Amino acid sequence: MTTTAKPLGLKKLALGEDRFSHGHRMCSGCGAPIVVKQVLMATDYPIIASNATGCLEVSSCIQQFTAWKIPWMHSAFENSAATASGIEAMYRSLVKQGKLEDRNVKFIAFGGDGGTYDIGFQSLSGAMERGHDMMYICYDNGAYMNTGIQRSSATPFGANTTTCPAGDAIPGKLQNRKDLTRIMAAHDIPYVAQASPSNYMDLMKKVQKAFEIKGPKFMNIIAPCNRGWRSRTNDAITLAKLAVETCYWPLFEIENGVTKITVKPKEKKPLVDFLKPQGRFRHMFAPENEWMLKQAQEYVDAQWERLQKESAAGEAE
Repeated sequence: MTTTAKPLGLKKLALGEDRFSHGHRMCSGCGAPIVVKQVLMATDYPIIASNATGCLEVSSCIQQFTAWKIPWMHSAFENSAATASGIEAMYRSLVKQGKLEDRNVKFIAFGGDGGTYDIGFQSLSGAMERGHDMMYICYDNGAYMNTGIQRSSATPFGANTTTCPAGDAIPGKLQNRKDLTRIMAAHDIPYVAQASPSNYMDLMKKVQKAFEIKGPKFMNIIAPCNRGWRSRTNDAITLAKLAVETCYWPLFEIENGVTKITVKPKEKKPLVDFLKPQGRFRHMFAPENEWMLKQAQEYVDAQWERLQKESAAGEAE
């Protein structure tokens, strides 16, 4: 039986099997394929994946060409989690009937924030509630990037998108992003985590831990999109790092209801450091929109303070 207890040093990883190949046709500098590569490199377990419609799906499997070197299935935008749960249930049934050898296969559903926070939330919530032994991974780029950069419930406050354009009528999106990580934790599942490709060791250790836990797991991973974020094509890891350092995207896990911050910034940077390199927030720096910067910072500070209290309570148990 294989195990996920594999070394995560850069030299070892560089020599390992690449189960998501180059030539996938994602945009240059996209964060999503980096996330997928890190997830799949973290383990040697055999994996079967399902994939919601989105940038990752349409760009990684075109006609007879595929970048996936694992069994992979695309069904529809809204039911990646349902598909993965069905595959997992079928596998367990066939093993029980003696028709398949139990190779300790792991099951992953991948989806962007549109196919996870919004369109796919019903099937995701159902799969988690039913207790399927699978992991759902959301690569969160904060909008419906594949279909024209429309807002999603993952879009942060103030962002300029094609369906909440910053202009005379509104100054971008007026609502805060949905806190899906905590919503998934409220399903009382054994493991929930937030990760970033800029902290690859933290991300991959969380993947390894999740695969050793029986039952449903959920990971929310930030995946910068230079097309939708209006940033440079070589800024994905820089922006992912700034998201962590400003506490816009804190790194933590909730295991059996206990919250733990896994990476604390040495010095918490102001949110503007994360916002400035992104053209989608450019309007917020106009003098008349200073209130937006203040409101955005206050929201991040309040969320960070809440997380620290929850983590401290977990450590005290």
